[in-house]
Order: sequence, then C-alpha cells, then structure tokens
Amino acid sequence: MDALFDLPEVEAPEQAVIAHYRLSDDEYGSPAEREAIYDAERLMTTAVEAAGVGEVDGNEFGGGEAVLYAYGADAEALFKVMEPTLRSLPFRPAHVVLRRESRETDSRVDL
Repeated sequence: MDALFDLPEVEAPEQAVIAHYRLSDDEYGSPAEREAIYDAERLMTTAVEAAGVGEVDGNEFGGGEAVLYAYGADAEALFKVMEPTLRSLPFRPAHVVLRRESRETDSRVDL
C-alpha cells in the first residue's frame, strides 16, 4: 500500500468566540436572564449552522457571569454571524474574546 494514502487528514486549527455577560447577582442570574441566554444560544445555533461557519457549543453560568462558547475554522466569520444576537442581549458589562490559532492573536470586542 502507498504510504501517501495512509496519512491522517489534517484539520484546520479550531478558533473560538467566547462571549461574557455580567448578570444581576453574584451567582447564576435570574431565571429570566438565564432564559434570555438560552434563547440567544438557540438563535445563534441556527444562524451559525445555516452559515456553515462552525458550531455553538454551549454556555456556562456562575460567579455572576454567563459565558457562551462557539467554535469554528474562522473566529471572525463566526463572530460576524453571531454578533447581532450577542449585541441584542441587554446584560452589561459584556465582551467577546475572539480566539485564533494562538493566544497572542486573541482579540477582545466590547459589546
């Protein structure tokens, strides 16, 4: 067998969009705040899948903060699809980290 055909496929480096929102208390926020995050996550999942730019991978609540995670091959393209929904959430302060191949190229966007 020819060794060239046995090489594993090389995947593109995974990039990320990580959105951070301050909630109304020091724990998990109110039920209405959590529901707003869940609704936004569902909207972004649909938009990101339709655009074919990656996947929304979930959320995390705690310490008075909600964090949303999304991954794809291009953080800029992923953020462009997610941005309208991310900006529509009323919680402030808020920011997004665009994580690229290396942490030296990460950038922060205030919402």
